[in-house]
Amino acid sequence: MKNIRTIDLFDFNLEKGKQLEHIALSYEVVGQPLGTAPIIIVNHSLTGNATVSGRYGWWNGLIGENKTIDINIYTIISFNIPGNGFEDNYEALIPNYRDFTIRDIVAIFWEGLFHLKVKNVFVVIGGSLGGAIAWEMAALQPNRIENLIPIASDWKATDKVIANVLIQDQILNNSEDPIVDARYIANLRYRNQQYVNQIFKRTNLEISSISPIEKCVFTNNKCQIAGFRLMNFLLLSNDLTRNRRDFLSIANTIKANIHLIGNEAYGLFSADENRITFLKLRKIKPNVFYHEIESSFGNDAYLKETERIAFLLKPIFKSKKTIIRNKFNYTMGNYFMNT
Repeated sequence: MKNIRTIDLFDFNLEKGKQLEHIALSYEVVGQPLGTAPIIIVNHSLTGNATVSGRYGWWNGLIGENKTIDINIYTIISFNIPGNGFEDNYEALIPNYRDFTIRDIVAIFWEGLFHLKVKNVFVVIGGSLGGAIAWEMAALQPNRIENLIPIASDWKATDKVIANVLIQDQILNNSEDPIVDARYIANLRYRNQQYVNQIFKRTNLEISSISPIEKCVFTNNKCQIAGFRLMNFLLLSNDLTRNRRDFLSIANTIKANIHLIGNEAYGLFSADENRITFLKLRKIKPNVFYHEIESSFGNDAYLKETERIAFLLKPIFKSKKTIIRNKFNYTMGNYFMNT
């Protein structure tokens, strides 16, 4: 919590036509000081936050000293999605969560980056919801990102994702114990049987032995109800083509190298959809690449299988002896949506 900083944004216009008088955008910076090294943007997932390394870091397997994303080489910036509940600040929670879309969050992130005088970014990376946000960041500012890395994610919400969001939303608004009930279902839907058994470690089939399952679900899900409602609902608006052109037309404007990493596991976003996206993209872009991981960890694979992810990402993040400079030079400009 000591590394958290805040940017205050005022009179911010949302995609659905409403205006917010004030948004507190909190973020963390690790690694090299701003302005001295290539910038890495890390977008957190549904239940994650901006702490990417250190004692409570979500990305400790990838980010740290002498790791794939080496804090001795890079400046890593990670924003908290406003209203995610991470800071336990009730004033920062967003009760009107249905007013927000992924595109709003991305516009807020770019506003924050411009406030920090960051014009160009070496890498934008994110898993699950964070990967969807990464896609939208590239669509909103197609000339400012050199490498786009969505992991176990997608540029759109499939019927499966939409149905899951609506079910979770019903639970979150109608259950007597919404967080627990919603996470019960998520723990089962996003993970295969092998991983579920591994988590709960039930030793016999007696009904009295369900206590390890209850303990696991209760102790591992502490996010606040308002924050989880927003994170879940954002997925409903995941569509790069909404009020825009078709996907390939949008992708063709994105200058970044696109590195897709699919997750061949029972998760929220399927590897099949990633393969289809790759096959479409490679017809129009030479700088698109596809990799896939297999894991029993389900939707959590990109956080658990850090050695595999690190191996796939290693060619992107050069050796320590290499000084990486962004190939693109751009003026500040505005960041209106590409329509």
